[in-house]
Amino acid sequence: MKRATVTEAKNGLSALLDRVKAGETILITDRGRPVARLVRADTADDTEGRLARLERAGILRRGKGDIRRILDRPLVQTIGGASVVELVLDERESGW
Repeated sequence: MKRATVTEAKNGLSALLDRVKAGETILITDRGRPVARLVRADTADDTEGRLARLERAGILRRGKGDIRRILDRPLVQTIGGASVVELVLDERESGW
């Protein structure tokens, strides 16, 4: 992957765009830190294709259920309706 500073990108944008059109990805850095990536427009929004490739490679496995069911559940299940703080304080007082 080619790297270019912000100044290089500003001064040589046409040349960088030619490289991107040819399929190359350009990483733009500002003071050595990556801040942007130039990629071909027809591949930039290919999230579904990227996920499919990762799934075929065994790197990820997509969920099959509704994520809202998981997110709507309480994070902690307590015993007898007591709060977590109350349970911890009870354990401390009992000498555990």
